[in-house]
Amino acid sequence: MSDSVIEYEALPAAESAGYEYEVVLVTYHSRGQLEGLLEGTHCDQRLVVVDNASGADGVPELVDTLTGGRFVDGEDSGFAAAANRGARTSTAEYLVFANPDSRPTPEIWEALVDELRFDPKLGAVAAATTNQAGHIEIGVGGWEPTPGRAIVNALGLHRVFPNAGVYASPAPGAHVELGWMGGACMAVRRQQFVDLGGFDERYFVYNEDMAFGRTLREAGLRQDLRTDLLVPHATGTSDGGGTKMPQQRGASMAAYLHDHNGAPAALAMRAIFVIGMLPRIAISAARGRRNVARQHLDYIKGIVTKRSPYRP
Repeated sequence: MSDSVIEYEALPAAESAGYEYEVVLVTYHSRGQLEGLLEGTHCDQRLVVVDNASGADGVPELVDTLTGGRFVDGEDSGFAAAANRGARTSTAEYLVFANPDSRPTPEIWEALVDELRFDPKLGAVAAATTNQAGHIEIGVGGWEPTPGRAIVNALGLHRVFPNAGVYASPAPGAHVELGWMGGACMAVRRQQFVDLGGFDERYFVYNEDMAFGRTLREAGLRQDLRTDLLVPHATGTSDGGGTKMPQQRGASMAAYLHDHNGAPAALAMRAIFVIGMLPRIAISAARGRRNVARQHLDYIKGIVTKRSPYRP
């Protein structure tokens, strides 16, 4: 897509004024994806773009064309810290976190906010993101990692017992009780989110959603994944290429396991996840999918070393 100004759907002033919610978008060398998302929004949609690339690809100029947009420099602080910065500088009653590579509609955002408005015990509500085949993505939410759940995932048994692993992939329209939800299209009350501490900034990216789900549970608040609201999502395309992301995913998981478990359980789960990756590497290599095999190897590197490729 070119850098020319996009034409947005216009609303009459009486309908477009006074949004109760603000959309929080964290970007990193992803102006093209951001443009794609904006094409489906209203011209005066209230939103904040927190750019971890500090404007390197012209995101500030794009935001300047938006009636309801504002720009915040994320200063390469990672997803969790950038999203929190957007939340803490907002004055909206509600927030909707969205990924630049997702394609929600304003109607979906409004449905999420409506549910929060009428249920005070609901701490977060999310739409279900879908992959290119139209299936709900694995990892749209899930449950607290335990050795048993890690074994289910390592052996691939989550395909047979979909509610027994760490990551969920529910069918459209199905109701499932989750321990955490992904933040690719998730709504919260702004003040409540801030009071709870927001996303855990110990995690540069990944596992901040798992940690936030834990925070909500400890606060006695519910979470609801709306599997009737489907949002297309081009996984992994809003991170400037994603060459380091598998290692970061492993490093974040390793850090999370040690932050919330004793050392023996954390080490056991890390070993289980590594063992589960080994046959996947062999199968990918045998099928000529060397890039996928390399991603699995990078994940192992992250979970073994706990080392983020983005932090010294």
